[in-house]
Amino acid sequence: MSPFFVMSLLFGLTFGRTASLCAPSEYTIHVEKRECAYCLAINTTICAGFCMTRDSNGKKLLLKSALSQNVCTYKEMLYQTALIPGCPHHTIPYYSYPVAVSCKCGKCNTDYSDCVRERVRTNYCTKPQKLCN
Repeated sequence: MSPFFVMSLLFGLTFGRTASLCAPSEYTIHVEKRECAYCLAINTTICAGFCMTRDSNGKKLLLKSALSQNVCTYKEMLYQTALIPGCPHHTIPYYSYPVAVSCKCGKCNTDYSDCVRERVRTNYCTKPQKLCN
């Protein structure tokens, strides 16, 4: 093999692994309450991307806890609170949401993450929209 080919292969493997890591990504959440007049579009960051996993051939020999695969999840996050406009006085007009500061590949923590991908997910407003940054 030529040295150019070997260097290209090593560069591709190195760059391919770093490009596939998970990282904070911009995302818009649409929030509305039945009692409030408006829908709020909130710009935040979530963890998104790919994590290297391996599927074991010995699934029948391993415990179920050893079969969990890594997912792109929060390493560090903070919560922010937004005010939903147009809510009557008897309604709590606040909505708290996570903001990803940094991400990692690891086991999904059900304390703060939804670890199951839903089939149908709607992320739109049915009421007039207000934007919150």
